Amino acid sequence: MPRRVTATRKLRWRLESLLFMAVSNLVARLPLSAANAVGPALGRLLFRLLKRRREIAVQNIERSLPFLEAQPGWERRSAVELARATFENLGRTAVEVCRLYHDKGQAMIDAVEFRGLEHFQKARERGRGVALLTGHCGNWELMALSFGSRVQNISVVAKRQDNQSLNAVLEKVRGRHGNSVIYADGALRNMLVQFRRNGVVGLLIDQATWTRNGVLVDFLGRPAWTTNMLALLARKNQVPLVPAFIHREGERQVVEFHPELELGEALEDIEVQDTVQMTRCLEDYVVRHPTEWYWVHQRWKRAPQPAGPADGAKQ
Repeated sequence: MPRRVTATRKLRWRLESLLFMAVSNLVARLPLSAANAVGPALGRLLFRLLKRRREIAVQNIERSLPFLEAQPGWERRSAVELARATFENLGRTAVEVCRLYHDKGQAMIDAVEFRGLEHFQKARERGRGVALLTGHCGNWELMALSFGSRVQNISVVAKRQDNQSLNAVLEKVRGRHGNSVIYADGALRNMLVQFRRNGVVGLLIDQATWTRNGVLVDFLGRPAWTTNMLALLARKNQVPLVPAFIHREGERQVVEFHPELELGEALEDIEVQDTVQMTRCLEDYVVRHPTEWYWVHQRWKRAPQPAGPADGAKQ
């Protein structure tokens, strides 16, 4: 049964939304040169202030370093250094998102470079819709908005905000750029509707799922609960899975589309094999762009973990 929304709660939501829009509007109005400086500075400030998130990021990186350092071409850096650079990237992303939300980001959208778009177009020609697989990588909001503006409309699967007023604001912003939202609480049915219309659905594949809704697969050298819904959906409905990620190259932002995933042929644990294959795509991204992934969230929670450094910070 839905929780009753009181007048007090509605008022609080409204005030929070107004505060968010006011502050983000001020940031959006900064000259571009100032915004480029403010973003990393904001990230460094948050690195100092958000102790809990800093600890989670450092711990996650420390426990992943044995895997990362074994990869060809890995540039050796400390967990603290990587975590600080991650926060700087998040600061830059936050400032950019403020510009996007207040119609100051069209030049940013127009400047995004798409590479490998032919992989998406080839998959869509099959007429079964396309699932774009991505993660909390780079400025993932810019990726969705630029795709919706310049390629075609896309539905993104997202968690509904507790603040209904803020949720409505974000829906309006996304709608202006060819994005619609499929909320996680009714995602499967609405995704199927889009695929039957040969539509495109963007999904984040790097969030920890509950044990009843996923399988354990290794990610960056450690087991993590990962949804197998996409593997089951793709097989049952012949929906092509196309990985796509955004990253920075200096001041340029690049969305890179990869070839459609070829699903496995073994008869046992087939959804596990397919989920592993999806996870490898994200893993490759993190190896190439380690400070652009969202290390601050608890990706490995509920999964059994080997003993390691920084055990004092709970997952």
